[in-house]
Amino acid sequence: MTDKLSLLLVSGTSDKLMAGAIIASGAIANDMDVDIFVSFWGLMEFRKGAAGKVKLSYDGKDIEKEVLQKMAQKKIPSWIDMIRQAKEVGNVKVYGCAMFADLMDLKKDDLDPIIDEIIGVSQFVAMAKDSKMTLFI
Repeated sequence: MTDKLSLLLVSGTSDKLMAGAIIASGAIANDMDVDIFVSFWGLMEFRKGAAGKVKLSYDGKDIEKEVLQKMAQKKIPSWIDMIRQAKEVGNVKVYGCAMFADLMDLKKDDLDPIIDEIIGVSQFVAMAKDSKMTLFI
């Protein structure tokens, strides 16, 4: 059985979504499967057309301009492109939270195609039971 990482993304800021994408990529590099459950503000960033907007948390505001310039210079992909690349290379599944999707009247068609399915938290918890690691961002 392959080791698995379960990742919960609830933040909608680019720095935290990037952290999740980097961790998912690292798990794939270590031959792990990855399940990503996206809810709350995180899910709002997976709406079609929303992922291109950069929003950093307050922690990064003082160096935001410098970080964005260096990322562009070094051709570092966006967080959503990193997740797309991880999906191309390994077994990565991205799930939207059914409760929050219902609350915000979001349908699967409203979300980026990177979302594989909309599921309930109990289904994700059942998946996470078998994980080697579960992280909350």
